[in-house]
Amino acid sequence: MRAPRLPAWTATLTWKAAVFIAVMCCALAALLGTLVHVSVTGQTVHDSREKALARLTDVSRLYEAGEPLPRFAGIDPAGLPAPLRALAVRGERGTMVADDRGRPTMWAAGPADRPADGPANGPTDGRVGGRALAVRVDYTQSAETIDALDRSIVGSSVLAIGATLLVGAFAVTRVTRRLHLTSQVARRISAGDLDARVDDPRTKDPSRPQDEVATVSGALDTMASSLQRQLQSEQRFTADVAHELRTPLTGLSAAAELLPEGRPSELVRDRVRAMRALTEDLLEISRLDARNETVDLAVHELGPLTERVVRVSGTDTEVRIVRDAAVVTDRRRVERVLGNLVANAHRHGAPPVVVTVDGPLVSVRDHGPGYPRYLLDSGPQRFRTESGGKGHGLGLTIAVGQTEVIGAELVFAVAPDGGAEARLRLPEYVPPAPAEPAD
Repeated sequence: MRAPRLPAWTATLTWKAAVFIAVMCCALAALLGTLVHVSVTGQTVHDSREKALARLTDVSRLYEAGEPLPRFAGIDPAGLPAPLRALAVRGERGTMVADDRGRPTMWAAGPADRPADGPANGPTDGRVGGRALAVRVDYTQSAETIDALDRSIVGSSVLAIGATLLVGAFAVTRVTRRLHLTSQVARRISAGDLDARVDDPRTKDPSRPQDEVATVSGALDTMASSLQRQLQSEQRFTADVAHELRTPLTGLSAAAELLPEGRPSELVRDRVRAMRALTEDLLEISRLDARNETVDLAVHELGPLTERVVRVSGTDTEVRIVRDAAVVTDRRRVERVLGNLVANAHRHGAPPVVVTVDGPLVSVRDHGPGYPRYLLDSGPQRFRTESGGKGHGLGLTIAVGQTEVIGAELVFAVAPDGGAEARLRLPEYVPPAPAEPAD
């Protein structure tokens, strides 16, 4: 049997801190309350006991002198606790708190002297006549004082715990809020927003003492700045290389066209075309990395758009339209994504290659060995292909980048019965509701 799982919010730092503060406050309040209760109660009982014993001494003198006893004293009075009477019968003096007719009373008792008529009233031990001389002192006010003290301790402890929880929660919330901000910035950076910063004011003032959260925030900002500089350098390098290659490639392409027809000239032209395609891919990746692409959104029918992409690719690809749909997207970028997916399926997969349109979802499926594990786990990587395959690993990278630009979703998976399958989901067009006629 599985143990019940606690709610997710119980794992937060705020909850743990609140529980810790509450437990510590309760423990401290209980300890201090117990100490105060024991101390005050002991002092109160001691004073009442001394008062009762002093009265017992005075009453003993009156009893020995044969004078009448006051109302608060007597021989074996009613209500005298049995343990205290037994103590007095044994020849000892003692005190005890008990109820006397519903009122708290401090009793003091001691042995009574042998009366003049002899031990006719019970057993004797040779010293006393088996009777106890007792006095009582009203203990109501002392008991009420102790009860009031206990209520005050409980009330002040509750107030102190509540105030401590509020102050502690405020302090912990300030720390957790900064931690949440730091985690949000870290997620934004991991999503590609390299301009995100925590900007904790504690990290900008060297004279201000820094806590651990400020240290983490400053380290995250420093890491983000360093990462941004490195990526910008790589982007500039990629763009500069692609631009610099354009000029010699243009001249090389023109020179290749002047070569006489033959197998060597075909090989040269093929390599020049490959170099030009690689250069254009590098330029496109550099623009995607710069994140300054503009999108031309419009409403398009997905079925005809997909058929046109397959037709232009010149490949033996089957198109299946289960359900056509209108989507809001950039036609040129969608054609680029689908063209790269179809080309990748033919280059690295195996026939038949099937493109299926089902509403706003387009899937490109081949029957080859499927996508490599690294691609399924972390997405396509530049200049990496499995087992030394053809290509440079840029086609799927560009497809992913263009998908992000148009706000679509691209998922790479393995088909249930084998083969690679890429699923592109586009934002579906929802026509506005017709306006209600005026009355």
